Amino acid sequence: MRIGKKERQKRILQELQIHPHVRVATLAERFDVATETIRRDLDALSDDGLIKREFGGASAQPMGHQPDLAQRQMTAVAGFERIGIMAGNMIRPGDVIMIDAGSTVSQLAPYMAQNPGALRRTVLTNCYAVVHGMGEQAVIDDVIMCPGQFDPRENAVYGNDTIEFLRRFHANKAFIGASGVAWQGFSDVNRRAVAVKRAMMERSDETWLMVDHTKFDQRYLENIAPLEALTGVITDRLPPEKLLSHLDRIGVQIVAWQDNVSADHGAIAG
Repeated sequence: MRIGKKERQKRILQELQIHPHVRVATLAERFDVATETIRRDLDALSDDGLIKREFGGASAQPMGHQPDLAQRQMTAVAGFERIGIMAGNMIRPGDVIMIDAGSTVSQLAPYMAQNPGALRRTVLTNCYAVVHGMGEQAVIDDVIMCPGQFDPRENAVYGNDTIEFLRRFHANKAFIGASGVAWQGFSDVNRRAVAVKRAMMERSDETWLMVDHTKFDQRYLENIAPLEALTGVITDRLPPEKLLSHLDRIGVQIVAWQDNVSADHGAIAG
């Protein structure tokens, strides 16, 4: 007796908990359905960020693990630099900004100095890579480094001391990163980082999520917040149509770099 679509997809996820990779042909034979039916199942699970679609099948989504900061920076997509440029241009003179730790968010630091009108800002961060990336600009700005327990994998500090320290301040903008973005919300594999991101969001007037296009339609260990909590998303490419429509519907701004031109809400800005 054949099972329904939801039960079949549930069993595919269970299979991936045991085996890191599954093939379309094998699943089709096991569930006694056409290979096209299995492909649609895998596409649906991939759209929800639950699996990673691959040629001829799919693999488990590593929801609870990611390489350390140095490894992520070495394998960074070309769009990282563009995201940093766009975020840097959004900072205004006298702004108080919070910047969390991450391979994408740390790209903001060197481009803050390229906005000459935005001097004498106050920067609060838990990430040493951000301070180092600012270079001489860190001497001009008022840079406040959070206390906390140092994590050498992320070159940043976390913990209760970090969160309580952030709650003493108020910021104009928070720039944060995430491991994945899907219609269910934006998420991260690092639970200690999630707590810091939430604290920065609570203490800021605006929250800008800095992610490259590979993070779209991906879900990871812990949800940070629903998409409605964001002011906007800064990215190198526009999200897939379904996610883009959802973000537009809930009023989240999209600042994307398309063909070396900055785009806002998908429209080329002059």
